[in-house]
Amino acid sequence: MTRTAAFLAAAAVLLGLAIGGFLAVRETSADPFAKCRTSQVAGGAAAIGGPFTLTDGDGERVSETDVITGPTLVYFGYSYCPDVCPMDLSRNALAAQELAERDVKTGQVFVTIDPERDTPEVVRDFTAAIDPGLVGLTGSPDEIAAAAKAYKVFYRRNGNDPEYYLMDHSTFTYLMAPQVGFLEFYASELDPSAVAESVACYADRL
Repeated sequence: MTRTAAFLAAAAVLLGLAIGGFLAVRETSADPFAKCRTSQVAGGAAAIGGPFTLTDGDGERVSETDVITGPTLVYFGYSYCPDVCPMDLSRNALAAQELAERDVKTGQVFVTIDPERDTPEVVRDFTAAIDPGLVGLTGSPDEIAAAAKAYKVFYRRNGNDPEYYLMDHSTFTYLMAPQVGFLEFYASELDPSAVAESVACYADRL
């Protein structure tokens, strides 16, 4: 996926969230995380995220409760992505390392939006090359579509080549937590320290 396509996809999702009433940039006194938020989803935690059952790199079936056990960075992308996905996931890994130095354990999850090519073995090798703590997930096309819909993720196939096609997709990283759900999202432009600082703010209040 090219940077231009990633930007357009991200812009489309942001516009959709705004038009749909999902995105608001205001704090409320009733929100325990108000001091941490740079954005807020109208309707609360249920607006983004939800239950899923997918397959990890070892071929085991896992649910969101298995992989989101604390503050967790969740990213949707694909292993054949030429630039944005590995850069975003590497940024998240660096943020998680920085947080670990501050005694804040942060999970990392990668969900493919290209299940035809991203088998459990491919996902396993892809995530291991980025960071040992990164959990990769795949599934059937219907399972992936359901998870992406729950997270308001845009994606579509770009090209007709059966092997070398690209995928256009939104590139947000979502911060999730058990029992709480969605907390924040991070654009690709944020550096590891900015992500780590935000996650630490939320972790202090969980």
